[in-house]
Amino acid sequence: MQIQAGTFTLPDMLHQPSEAVGALQDALLQRTVELCYEHHPYYAKLMRSEGIRPEHIRNRDELERLPPSSKKEFLADPEAFRMRPEGLPGNEGTLWKVLYTTGTTTGRPAPIYVTAHDHFAYMYAFQDRRDLIGLRDTDLIANLFPMTGFPMGAYSRAADEAGAVGAAIMFGNTGRTDAMFPVNRSLDAAVAAAARHRVTVLWGVAGFVRRVLMRAQELGADFSSVRMVMTTGEASSPAMREDFRRRMRELGCADTVIVNRYGSTEQGGTMIECCEGSGFHSGLPDQLFHEVVDDETGRRLPDGTPGMLAVTHLNRRGTVFLRYKVGDVGSLDHSPCPHCGRTSVRLSSRPVRTGDIIKIKGALVNLGNLKEEFDRMPGVDEYQIVVTSQDPSDPFSMDDLVIRLAPSADARDGIAARMAEEVTRLTNLRPTVELVERDQIYDPTSPAKPKRIVDLRQAR
Repeated sequence: MQIQAGTFTLPDMLHQPSEAVGALQDALLQRTVELCYEHHPYYAKLMRSEGIRPEHIRNRDELERLPPSSKKEFLADPEAFRMRPEGLPGNEGTLWKVLYTTGTTTGRPAPIYVTAHDHFAYMYAFQDRRDLIGLRDTDLIANLFPMTGFPMGAYSRAADEAGAVGAAIMFGNTGRTDAMFPVNRSLDAAVAAAARHRVTVLWGVAGFVRRVLMRAQELGADFSSVRMVMTTGEASSPAMREDFRRRMRELGCADTVIVNRYGSTEQGGTMIECCEGSGFHSGLPDQLFHEVVDDETGRRLPDGTPGMLAVTHLNRRGTVFLRYKVGDVGSLDHSPCPHCGRTSVRLSSRPVRTGDIIKIKGALVNLGNLKEEFDRMPGVDEYQIVVTSQDPSDPFSMDDLVIRLAPSADARDGIAARMAEEVTRLTNLRPTVELVERDQIYDPTSPAKPKRIVDLRQAR
């Protein structure tokens, strides 16, 4: 199928036949590879070292010639992943804003450069495909992402999406910064503001949104206008989402719609479930190409086979990634969705963070299974799974599994023993259970998302 030169999208993009989507992606990919060869420090060097020229990558299949990149390379030199603006026309080279993702080797946040071209593309997609998310132009969104000491992607893009669909937005401005200006607000202030403004949508990291609902219950806040919760930035299990619904019912919310989103600042967009368990739809198949690759060889894996999720930007001019492994394991499905009929590729509904699979006492343990079980246990306000050493000063010490648990006030009796039994059943490891206050596990005023799994062992 031929795509007209200059075409950037197709009408009703998420319902297009796979042949039409593929042809568009191939055309956009060709242009991106040409630009990277001339303007992108990292990929220009990589292609030349591999003996690859732009004419060698004319479609998605030939993209496999390029070795995948990862967070390791990006965080070591974020500037090398910024396309040089010199020679790019108009708004393609004009810087609109800079977002940040954490974790460089220096400890400083890594910049993600967004040009005017990239910003308009993002706005267009969410304006055009608003039905996938379910936001309305009558909504008032509570932005519950933390206001950190650097522009975090989700915090900034929430306003972009509200603007794209014509909705209104308020900012909780929780979190903590190291600035001299006391501008952050407390969890209670965010709850009060949401009630005062009669918000209809709560949007934030899953663990923080849950704390907002819990605190609203404790304060008796009027959340009767709330109809929807959107979560992103942290995996939320079916059990956690049912916990949201239960609390929303008890608060007398207008509805109990839960929208589960998956994304990352580097990806530059989110994948969204049309309904629970459907898989995460790509909302941007004209801007992103998704594949699952073997972590060792970089070979593309077929649908249904789990591997490392990798993304390729098809129409971006700021920070650009090709075959970039985002750090999660999942599988793809290119068949039409049986729930909504959309044809855009879907990621399995249960992508696994690579840090969830840890070797303890010589055996690989999927601690993600523990997280899901804890989410459904009644009487648990907060929890944290800690892997440590019996003797922290000895790098060869035996491993220890510690469960830090903050039970609700009416569930303290016997919960430590029940928790220990459940962990032993699922992992064959006997844990130590520590009862603590919930803010000792997750302080909702902190800029970070909840850390459910912490490995304190020395590198071996």
